[in-house]
Amino acid sequence: MSMLNIENVHTYYGNIHALKGVSLKLEKGEIVTLIGGNGAGKTTTLRTIAGLLHPRQGSVSMDGQDLLKYKPHEIVYKGISMVPEGRGIFARLTVTENLEMGSYSRNDKAEIHRNTERVFTLFPRLKERRTQVAGTLSGGEQQMLATGRALMANPTVLLMDEPSMGLAPVLVEFVFDTIQQINKEGTTILLVEQNALMALSVANRGYVLQTGEIVIHDTAENLKKNPTVQKAYLGME
Repeated sequence: MSMLNIENVHTYYGNIHALKGVSLKLEKGEIVTLIGGNGAGKTTTLRTIAGLLHPRQGSVSMDGQDLLKYKPHEIVYKGISMVPEGRGIFARLTVTENLEMGSYSRNDKAEIHRNTERVFTLFPRLKERRTQVAGTLSGGEQQMLATGRALMANPTVLLMDEPSMGLAPVLVEFVFDTIQQINKEGTTILLVEQNALMALSVANRGYVLQTGEIVIHDTAENLKKNPTVQKAYLGME
């Protein structure tokens, strides 16, 4: 059985049919990427897994346990954390206070301290700025903080929505190096990313979403060689 299973999911925004029978799975230890154009349904897929949207049809399960009966904060308890598109930090709180907000689902102070140190090891700049108000951080630092906050819940599965959006090229490389490091430390990752080439360079497998439907699923290496993917998402003719 796969760690995370999404089967035949249909999600709507009002009368708009956003996901039309999406099925995908994550195996323990993988990085899986979801690529597609704007409006394809990538963020909707992540929001459905995280419990922020409830599908009208289909199933979402983690280690065989139905997630659809749980509220978003309860899904965090089940081991799924999300780094949202646009970062979604608490702008008026300090870096440390933002990280503390990420650990709300836990009460083991020693373990929370270890997680904080893990975040500061991954992102030394956050340690330097731990008393700084988050809204005054640069875009790259805010992305680090959003990722660090999600890691404070000690997730088994990390959902990442456009982590490189709006960042300078040197920071994009750092973000993807960090994604690989988080994965090596044992966290399974589902990655939504406009920079398809970078996403496929770190992923094991990928799914291509088009107007709410999975149209291609393959290994990352094969997707990089796929003529349709090259033309539509990798900027190659």
